[in-house]
Amino acid sequence: MSYIRDGDARRILKAEMARRELSYDGLVAALAAQEVIETNQSLRNKFSRGSFTADFFLQCLAAMKVTSIRVAESD
Repeated sequence: MSYIRDGDARRILKAEMARRELSYDGLVAALAAQEVIETNQSLRNKFSRGSFTADFFLQCLAAMKVTSIRVAESD
């Protein structure tokens, strides 16, 4: 049985950024294209804190054009 752990959302976003070779500045630009205003420093703060809203998580996935994510291992 698999469970979602603290920090999984951050790990998912960081992995998607790495797959796309996207820096914080690149994510800021991608979010801005969707009219979501963040700064490099505000992103770094959110990622280091490791907690953010589901809305922010989904906005980041959409900005990176992620179409699917793997949430849990199958048993």
